[in-house]
Amino acid sequence: MKAAQFSRFGGPEVLEIVDLPDPHPGPGEIRIAVRAAGINASDWKKRQGLMDQDLPQTLGYEAAGIVDEIGDGVSGVALGDRVVGASPYGAAQAELAVLSYWATIPESLDFAAAAALPAAAETAARALDQLCVAAGNTLLVNGASGSVGSAAVQLAVHRGARVIGTGSPATHDALRALGAEPVAYGAGMSERVRRVAPKGVDLALDVAGSGVLAELIELAGGSDHVLTVADFAGAQRHGVRFSRGDSGRATYALGQVAEMAAAGTFLIAVGRTFPLSDVAEAHRVGESGGGRGKLVLLVG
Repeated sequence: MKAAQFSRFGGPEVLEIVDLPDPHPGPGEIRIAVRAAGINASDWKKRQGLMDQDLPQTLGYEAAGIVDEIGDGVSGVALGDRVVGASPYGAAQAELAVLSYWATIPESLDFAAAAALPAAAETAARALDQLCVAAGNTLLVNGASGSVGSAAVQLAVHRGARVIGTGSPATHDALRALGAEPVAYGAGMSERVRRVAPKGVDLALDVAGSGVLAELIELAGGSDHVLTVADFAGAQRHGVRFSRGDSGRATYALGQVAEMAAAGTFLIAVGRTFPLSDVAEAHRVGESGGGRGKLVLLVG
């Protein structure tokens, strides 16, 4: 099969499309013929050598496609089904991918829209679970307009929380449509939040990593009411929880958001799509911040 890979760390130019052996699912896994694969910031962090140090490395943790092989002990899915899911092997940006958890793609979603769901949904749901977001809470989401932020907004609103979301003024109409009360980020953000929530907020989630943890702590009344998925150094400095998947993943969220998407109550906007062969260009766009919405590779 053809797959995205790099054999040295560096810029997008180190990415190659190579031929690799076809993978096969183990017990409890399935394999799909990939039709679309999501791109995340972790992809270029890996490529830059900021994460795993082994070489060569493949890329991609989320993909949508058609089931073409089923491992032992798997039920509830059949060959030919349209599914979206997550690969534990970081090799989903390829013609074939093995998934460890998945959900049926609703009829209303195409493959690109489905491939935008897994990472954002799981990260957001895990963070909300760790913050114990529930009905009646007021939650501040810093970086609410990105894929993880918008997922967190929608899932928190679904739980019955009041959500205040930071974003640039250009994103405010979109944030309102998701159910959030928008506030501009940048200097004076705390004062703007207090205009809509004079007593502060109950909880705060940072998905932007923009260096505002001290302000979030003040608004939420303590570091134990704040969680970040994007600022590891700041979390250590301020005594804030940093959410990562190694303590357990919210795998249930994929099925939940697929059902919500089918009902028209959940959306992750796809920004640009690229053929697998243009993975380097997709990295350039993503790193530069030049693409609004989720970036997706199309395969096959």
